[in-house]
Amino acid sequence: MTRLVIFDCDGTLVDGQAAICDTMAEAFAAAKLPPPDRNEVRRMVGLSLPQALRRLAPDAQEDQHLVALEAYKTGYRDRRTSGLLEEPLYDGMAALIERLAAAGWLLGVATGKSDRGLHACLDTHGIKHHFTTLQGADRHPSKPHPAMLEVALAEAGIAPSRSVMVGDTSFDMEMARAAGVRAIGVAWGYHEPRELLEAGAECVAETMEQLEEMICAAR
Repeated sequence: MTRLVIFDCDGTLVDGQAAICDTMAEAFAAAKLPPPDRNEVRRMVGLSLPQALRRLAPDAQEDQHLVALEAYKTGYRDRRTSGLLEEPLYDGMAALIERLAAAGWLLGVATGKSDRGLHACLDTHGIKHHFTTLQGADRHPSKPHPAMLEVALAEAGIAPSRSVMVGDTSFDMEMARAAGVRAIGVAWGYHEPRELLEAGAECVAETMEQLEEMICAAR
């Protein structure tokens, strides 16, 4: 029977932390806010941008949040259109995606990226054609709300019991549990393995080989 594996993007498929941290620093400067701690910015990856900004600058005025929001969107878009945006796939990820697709898995993405950012990222790496369902922050509440996964399951026509979410943050694990989907963490992203397990991950992969084994364990 067909199964579905849904990946987070930043911190799971690709390593976009440098671009995210640099753009966020520029956005805070535009809003006349103190520069954010880069480690804290990394820990917010996966949330929708408005929610991440509220957590990073809880005492800022609403107009400052709005300025930072627009500055971040503009800065990230400018990086992408100028060819300066670096979001490398993690080593071995492209091959893993190929193997899963060849083995009959349906693939999806659930991410805090915008739809435009997600499509551009997957197009850049030449892997978008492998994915049946793509869910971004433009159309859903922020993680850990389960809406992204619920829509992904509906689009793929797969039951939660035959699906797995792969991600690098506690937000991903909490979202998966809320949707009744298996949750697998990866250790190369932005939250610690301990946090992933505490948030509901059934296991955490240290390597691509381990990740493939964990995904296929209940097939």
